[in-house]
Amino acid sequence: MSNRYIPHTPEDISRMLERIGVDSVDALYADVPQEVIFKGEYALPEGLSEIELRRWFADLASKNRPLTVFGGQGAYDHYAPSVIPHLLARSEFYTAYTPYQPEISQGTLQYIFEYQSMISELTGLEATNASMYDGATATAEVAFMMVASARKRNCVLVSETLSPRVADVVRTYMKFHGVELRMVPERDGVTDLEALAEMVKAGDVAGVILPQPNRYGVIEDFTGVAEMVHAQKALLALNCDPSALAVLRSPAEWGADIACGDGQTLGMPLQFGGPYLGYISCSKTQLRKMPGRVVGATTDAKGNRCYVLTLQAREQHIRREKATSNICSNQSLMALYATIYMALMGTEGLREVNRLSADGAHYLCRRLVETGKFRPAFDRPFLKEFTLRTDLDIEALNKRLADKGIMGGVSLGDGLVTFAVTEKRTKEEIDRLVNLIAED
Repeated sequence: MSNRYIPHTPEDISRMLERIGVDSVDALYADVPQEVIFKGEYALPEGLSEIELRRWFADLASKNRPLTVFGGQGAYDHYAPSVIPHLLARSEFYTAYTPYQPEISQGTLQYIFEYQSMISELTGLEATNASMYDGATATAEVAFMMVASARKRNCVLVSETLSPRVADVVRTYMKFHGVELRMVPERDGVTDLEALAEMVKAGDVAGVILPQPNRYGVIEDFTGVAEMVHAQKALLALNCDPSALAVLRSPAEWGADIACGDGQTLGMPLQFGGPYLGYISCSKTQLRKMPGRVVGATTDAKGNRCYVLTLQAREQHIRREKATSNICSNQSLMALYATIYMALMGTEGLREVNRLSADGAHYLCRRLVETGKFRPAFDRPFLKEFTLRTDLDIEALNKRLADKGIMGGVSLGDGLVTFAVTEKRTKEEIDRLVNLIAED
């Protein structure tokens, strides 16, 4: 067939609407609020030749303004080795479809197995799934895991130091599944562990979700937290930056049952919000409650090493109402991206990324405080992201910095602003940011 896409004819559409008992296509969107429905005309050109189309896209791309990034809050400007997109675009990889047929999917199954192995090495936990959509939805799925494991307990505690964007997604998921979400208050930039100790004693708590590092960039101390949570028959999950786990204590070392987060820090570029990659790791006892799939290594009839889908909850296919989660899709392409990145960087490479990021972040923090326009918000350890307090109008400042080609810090409100520094930022770029602020 020469045509890969054949649009529906008016007759096709009419027959389909009649079959499902709907009068019009617009009626399919009756539940969508009218104010969010686009009612104008799309600004699309008429048919173009190839050279005209290339020129049109080049003109469109020229409207982008590349900025030197000092923002963070879940999206970090890490370097990606140039070989990644070339390997990623190979035809045998360029699909996100799940490998149901192992006999023809060995390459895909192998890189998923390697991905799971590398993430498990970072988290220290025994099993990792075949990836989720992003870190926020992965965290929400972890909350479901906790409730499913606890059976009669229907409450999940989440620290206020977790990213508010992640917390909002978790809150939405919980609301429509009838799970109660309670926020653990923060104190001086970290989770209030005394308040957590009291809240977890309520008797209906299935689990606790804490961040590492937290929304302020602070590295929290969770000494004794796992013992406190487990004493009340609840589970502990840590939402972690996987890149930072190359140098920080792993979730397993903290005694966590589950780890989750976003793989964007594993070299994934800033692309207007995605695509990103969610991960979940857990102890062997939680394995059957984990959504997604697990790829395992085995041997075939001839004794050759091969790979298969070791675990995929049957309820996700035949008894959906009993499933912990009905998320079956696998972010396979982004899992491959993370796998290539981690394989190229290696253990020492990831440590070097964090060392350079930490050196730059601490240098920027010191220089900003020296301007007299900022002061430390918390006397806490941090890695690549930190929070300062200021009386400046951050929104106005960031507009002026953007005019100079710089993306400044992210305002958290109440005079708080976070800055992030990755291994891509040079001393000259940091000094230029500070000088522009000092001259403002």
